[in-house]
Amino acid sequence: MISFIVPAHNEEAWVGRCVSAIHSGAEFLGEPYEIIVVDDASTDATAALARQERAQVVRVEHRQIAATRNSGARQSCGDILFFVDADTLINAPAMQSALRSIRAGAAGGGCVPRFEGRLPWWSRPVLWIGERMCRWLNIFPSGACLFCSRRAFHAVGGFNETYFAGEDVMLVNALKHQGRFVIPAETVITSGRKFRAHSFLSYAALVLRLVLRGSRGL
Repeated sequence: MISFIVPAHNEEAWVGRCVSAIHSGAEFLGEPYEIIVVDDASTDATAALARQERAQVVRVEHRQIAATRNSGARQSCGDILFFVDADTLINAPAMQSALRSIRAGAAGGGCVPRFEGRLPWWSRPVLWIGERMCRWLNIFPSGACLFCSRRAFHAVGGFNETYFAGEDVMLVNALKHQGRFVIPAETVITSGRKFRAHSFLSYAALVLRLVLRGSRGL
């Protein structure tokens, strides 16, 4: 079985589309699957919309995405885990490529995202450079859609709950010690809202903090 785990906090604008896209892709593949939306303290219609789209909903009160993702993994039954952000739309070709890699022995992987909507001018060269660095150097693609075998996930202890940000980076680094990490050619669609909400200077400050302080900067 394939388990799709969707962490969500106040995601009523996206969660229905996210779950619907997972159903479409998984049904095309024709394999048994489950969708678990982990509703982390939402105060909107996130849970109702997820149930409407035939997802299993687990309610938690963590307000920490690492713990929320881990809660979903504990509820899941699949031997292959997909962690899909609630503002992300995955597709059948990306799923198929990921499954092929895991079944060929990879420990895990992640999909490069394409961002929807209007983006600020400065984000385009940054994203272009970032994608090529991800593919050429096989480094962290994004946390929007990560996948791994259950065995590898358990071997690394899941997402590190001591981090309130960058927990996906830590998982990727840990998975690379368990085996091959793959970045499929296929991409997924994710929200561009973070680029619209934050300035170039705020992103530059974050990168500088990570360069100077490493993982402690998270």
